[in-house]
Amino acid sequence: MTTLKNILLEVWHVYLDVSVFMLFGFLVAALLYVFFKTDRIKKYLGKGRVKPVLRAALFGIPIPLCSCGVIPVVTGLKKQGANDGAALAFMIATPESGVDSIAVSWAMLDPVMTVMRPIAGLITAISTGIAENIFHGRDQKKPAAAPEPFFVQPPDHAHTCHCSDGKCAVTPNQAGGEPPLLKRLAHGMEFAFGELLTDIAKPFAIGVFIAGLITFFFPSGISTWSQNNPLLSMLVMLVAGIPMYVCATSSTPIAAALILKGLNPGAALVFLLAGPATNAATIGVVKNIFSTRALAIYLGMISICALAMGALLDLIYRVLAIQPSVVMGTASEMVPYSVELASALILAALLARSLLKRQACHCHDHVHSAKAPMEVK
Repeated sequence: MTTLKNILLEVWHVYLDVSVFMLFGFLVAALLYVFFKTDRIKKYLGKGRVKPVLRAALFGIPIPLCSCGVIPVVTGLKKQGANDGAALAFMIATPESGVDSIAVSWAMLDPVMTVMRPIAGLITAISTGIAENIFHGRDQKKPAAAPEPFFVQPPDHAHTCHCSDGKCAVTPNQAGGEPPLLKRLAHGMEFAFGELLTDIAKPFAIGVFIAGLITFFFPSGISTWSQNNPLLSMLVMLVAGIPMYVCATSSTPIAAALILKGLNPGAALVFLLAGPATNAATIGVVKNIFSTRALAIYLGMISICALAMGALLDLIYRVLAIQPSVVMGTASEMVPYSVELASALILAALLARSLLKRQACHCHDHVHSAKAPMEVK
């Protein structure tokens, strides 16, 4: 019982540190939902080898979507005329970063990692997109389909729903006109603290729990091994991260716990880049909607860039003479305990609300599918 109690205490401490920054990240996501415009995708992401890739990567960095949630978004981008390089760049930049994960990075990591993470994601996305457009040899010129907004409309209808009664609510872009600002803000808050929160609730909880386990069980001897084998430690984290399903937010507490146990920050960055950008599901999807060659470019460039940026990060820490395990998580120490506790309780209530809402939608879908054969008769 003592062991279980100590593990739960470690999990609680991790959750307490991150909760206020999670709420801030979702608030920014709500504002992005309201003000992010997507009506010129074909114009800006269609023709050209470099500029569309740059725009797609920059568009993707702040948007909080996981590696599975971004799949239908990328499909929509291609239908709207984005070339393959731009679509791949968006597919990498978006899950590797996001306003929520940046906020959590600030809480659990340190300023160097917080700044380096989105920069590394941007470089990886741009490099992959340009490589795809160069090796592909031509721009993709496909007729534009009906617009499919890639942020204002929740991207993964298999995992989210708009309302508890199972009926889809009309999003601002579907209403035939621009709703008033207050109404759009309400839509944004509902998306960020409802559907987006539901999408990451499970992986976030798993990530926090794993961080607690690592903090309790992992031996401190990992520090000596990591320092003596920095390249090998990065390769291990790359191999572990590529097939694993972990979102940018849930990977952050895991990386922080490993660094506190002595893992070199470069290896942790490799995990933060490779884990959210890929998983077993997205590997198959990339092959199907792009090509086998695109898949090779996708995995190859992610691996090369992750290892290169990890080595650069280790060099930065050595040059600045910073001990990573000492500075990790210091931002959360500036937040008063009362604010942390209130944020933790609010976030817990929102998570419970989202999970109940998701369960209600699933129950409605199950009842509806069970009744369908009777209606046919």
